[in-house]
Formats: sequence, structure tokens, C-alpha cells
Amino acid sequence: MLPPSRRPKNLVRRRALGALGLGLGGIAVLAAFRRPGRPVPFPSAEAKMTENPEHTSSGGPRLPVIYLPHGGGPWPFVDLGRFVWPGEAEALRAYLEGFPHELPPGVRALLVISAHWEEAVPTVMTAEHPPMLYDYYGFPEASYRIEWAAPGDKTLASRVRQLLRAAGIDSAEDEKRGFDHGTFVPLKLAFPTAELPAVQLSLKRGLDPAEHIALGQALAPLRDEGVLIVGSGMSYHNLRAFGRTAAQPVAEAFDAWLQDAGQAEPDVRRERLIHWAEAPAARQAHPREEHLLPLMVVAGAAGNDPGRVAFSGTFGGMRITALHYG
Repeated sequence: MLPPSRRPKNLVRRRALGALGLGLGGIAVLAAFRRPGRPVPFPSAEAKMTENPEHTSSGGPRLPVIYLPHGGGPWPFVDLGRFVWPGEAEALRAYLEGFPHELPPGVRALLVISAHWEEAVPTVMTAEHPPMLYDYYGFPEASYRIEWAAPGDKTLASRVRQLLRAAGIDSAEDEKRGFDHGTFVPLKLAFPTAELPAVQLSLKRGLDPAEHIALGQALAPLRDEGVLIVGSGMSYHNLRAFGRTAAQPVAEAFDAWLQDAGQAEPDVRRERLIHWAEAPAARQAHPREEHLLPLMVVAGAAGNDPGRVAFSGTFGGMRITALHYG
């Protein structure tokens, strides 16, 4: 483990769970893509937003919104042994390293909604140089020396709060919060030089799906400002069942429902996601729904854009899916 002087004060240790014998958690996943160049300043919080995707405030096309399966713990950098089945890590890595090449130009910053941060109200990080938050437990020593030094962006954080305020949503900020592994692990793969600013936004405690869809709706204008909105979760997240073949039908049943709901017409999609707990095997797939809620934010920000399944694979033998909008 890191010496105490190197550990963030608000580090959360996740103990070994169930049959995995490892603290599996979520990693916010993006993949490397052709960088558009040096980041440029954001419009001020007072800038008037346009709803026309052909003439966005960033001068480029409207960006998509993405819900990603982030795997388990620091999986790209350590060997999880038998808990990751043959070919699974390779397939997920290939997806994560490949999809960003399809993004339009003009990405200037990243806003990540990670399954690993919950607050009483949506809270945005404001540190100029966010620290690392090693919020996992039981992995090799090297897992606690991973670094990803992307800058924060106070202007983007302020813009997020301005949009939420305009929508009647209370928010807060945290100047000490660091990048949890739902952000730093995948983004280290995607942006190894850590050039683009990155900001995290928390989930709201209570995990109400309608509230998180509304949160995404409020954030939608960022798509016209060069901000790539990423929801980092897992479409299946029952830690005690990973690696058990008996649980595979549960994952398949819920994932089939999720793919259908995620690609439905916007009004239908919204209603299905709000009532996700009524889906087949819902609570078996998600005993607690924090890894599903980033999808609600993404779906809200998607507006009327259609969804598509960008990746379907397995992790620990369980079916997982990525959904892209726009």
C-alpha cells in the first residue's frame, strides 16, 4: 500500500467481496482518440447557448454522450487472474481504444459521472490539479502508484453549476475531491498525456432515476461546448456473482432488456429507465443501482438522439453493454 503521506484523506477502501476475492469496482472508460489539439477556453458561464447542432458554441458538431462499462478495479494494469475470462479484457480494451476514433472533432474537455461518487446533491470537483483517489483495496502495490495528471477546469465546473441552477437543481462543489478509479483508470488509457481538462460530477444520494435523467437534461448544452459527457458504470454489477456461470442467465436477461430500453424512442426510453427495477432480473443484476445511474444522466443529456449498442461483451463471465447517443 502507499505510505500514509501519499494516500488521499478521503480514500475509500473496498474490501474483498464474495467469490471474486477482489474488490471489483467500476472504471470510467474512454479510449484513446485523435486529439483535437490544445484545449481552448470554454464560453463563460453567461454565454448564450444555441440549440442548433450545426452552429454550436464550440464551432464544431454537437458531441455524443456515452455510457461505458468500466470493468473491475485497475484491470488494464494488473492481472485479475481467473476472474477475467479468456479474451474478455482484450475485447473490452479493443472497444475502449477504438471508439474514440469515431468521435467528431472539437472535444475540449471531459465531464465524467462516475458510479463511485455520491453526494447529498450533485457535486462537482473544482481542484485545478485533482489528486488521485485509490478507492479500491486488495490489489498489487503498483495499483497504488498509478498517476494520471489531467488538469481540472474551474470554468467548466462553474458552467455545470450554472446549468444545474438554471434547471432548479441544487448543487455543490468540492475542491479536494480527486479522480476516483472510475475516471483515472480508463482515461489514463484514453489520454495518456493527460492534456485535456477532466471534471467529475457526483451522483445524488437516493439514486432516483428520474432525478438523474433531469440532471442529464440540464447538462445537455455542454454537448455544444466541446464537452464529452461520459457515464461510467457497469450494465451488470453484482459483485458476488461475477465469475459464476450460474449467474450468466441473469446478466443476459437484464442486458437484453437494457439494450432494448436504451435504444427505444426517447419517451419510451425515459419511462423504461425510470422503472428499471421492474425489468427482468433487475435486482439480481443490480442489488444496488449506483453503476446503472450514470446511464440515466447520459440518457437525459441525449435528448431526442437515438441510442445504439456500441459494445456488447462479457466481464467475469457477465454480459456488459455500452450505449452511445448522438
